[in-house]
Amino acid sequence: MASPRWKQLADEIAGEIAQGVYPPGSKLPKIADLVAAGRGSRTTIQRAYSELTERGLTIGIQKLGTVVSPILGKIHRDGTGRYMQVAREQNGARGAFGAEIERLGMTPGSTPTVSRGKPPAHVAALLGVENDLQEPVLIRTRVMTANEIVVQLATSYFPGDIAFGSQLEQQDTGPGGSKSRLEELGHGQRTITETINVRSPSAEEASTLAIPAERQVYEITHVARSTEGRAVEVCVHVVSTTLWTLTYTWPIDPPDAASDPA
Repeated sequence: MASPRWKQLADEIAGEIAQGVYPPGSKLPKIADLVAAGRGSRTTIQRAYSELTERGLTIGIQKLGTVVSPILGKIHRDGTGRYMQVAREQNGARGAFGAEIERLGMTPGSTPTVSRGKPPAHVAALLGVENDLQEPVLIRTRVMTANEIVVQLATSYFPGDIAFGSQLEQQDTGPGGSKSRLEELGHGQRTITETINVRSPSAEEASTLAIPAERQVYEITHVARSTEGRAVEVCVHVVSTTLWTLTYTWPIDPPDAASDPA
């Protein structure tokens, strides 16, 4: 059975994007122009454009219309190696995100907001702080970009007795970001646990990420612990599922040389 016309048109335009007819950052034709060209009814073209946005190939920009996404293809987040010192400080990067985006050939950006405040209850539990007693923590909220497109929202929480008065409270945390500063403070991170959930974005998240409200996001809850097992950072990352792919690699028990017949 043939696909509906709106899907056929979405596939056609996706092919034209791949071929460079509409390069990244360019505007797609106005709906009226495609109607006049005989490519479908207004409803068909609107549905096709919505499908392209859902696939992550286009974004809607107020007063400009439908624009081909400046980022085609997914951002690869290597959860295994991105936090190693050599990776997060590469070329003076301000942390794992910046170094990773630069390795992908894009320009990273970050707009931080730094404050002291009460963490959400689940974060307080992870940090082991007395949430009911209003024990404050350091909060760093960032809107993060690649090639000037918002691709990630991240909020980090640090225990106040570690972070208050340190460079972690500055807008620029320096080469290697917060993990390098914690290392210098004697609270280097030694184990990391990341829990990933897929959910619908809040209205504010969808607006900031410039994605449809129907699109799903990955929520990555990152918990980093010191040698003593203390949680010294909890970070909640929110990213679009159509824009990111997540990779993790870990060793498993090696074969017992004494019993392995090989």
